[in-house]
Amino acid sequence: MEQDEALRQQLAKVIEWGEAHADFHAAVKSFPVKLRGRVPAGFPYSAWQLLEHVRLALWDILEFTRDARHKSPKWPEGYWPKTAEPPSADAWDKSVAAIADHLKAMRELVTDSSRDLFAPLPHGTGQTLLREVLLVADHNAYHLGQLVLVRRALGVWQ
Repeated sequence: MEQDEALRQQLAKVIEWGEAHADFHAAVKSFPVKLRGRVPAGFPYSAWQLLEHVRLALWDILEFTRDARHKSPKWPEGYWPKTAEPPSADAWDKSVAAIADHLKAMRELVTDSSRDLFAPLPHGTGQTLLREVLLVADHNAYHLGQLVLVRRALGVWQ
């Protein structure tokens, strides 16, 4: 396998691997509905806030990477939900599904050999596809770790 292809495959894998820690699916699986909006004592966020933050940031990174016309939300309010509680009964499932779709789209971008991993994005300030994929992996790992800690604090982690 040529080096470029090997790198692309590893980047596609790192987007959501769970080799060193829980992956996205483990972090959200079977999260009790009644606890999704609860902020544990001493914690700044509920599970819903963390999940939705991951979705919003991932969406922004994905759209920035593939669409020069994309306008990012205002920081920080555009990246966090307004309430600790999900706004509806199905909001959690919709957010989980959107994250899965966005991760799939990022994997498709990084495995597309017609896209240069190292070329600056024409509409950016030096960002590359490689940088954006690594940003997704890093950001998700950080906040999924927080989500696992929230689950532990609420007594609903394995």
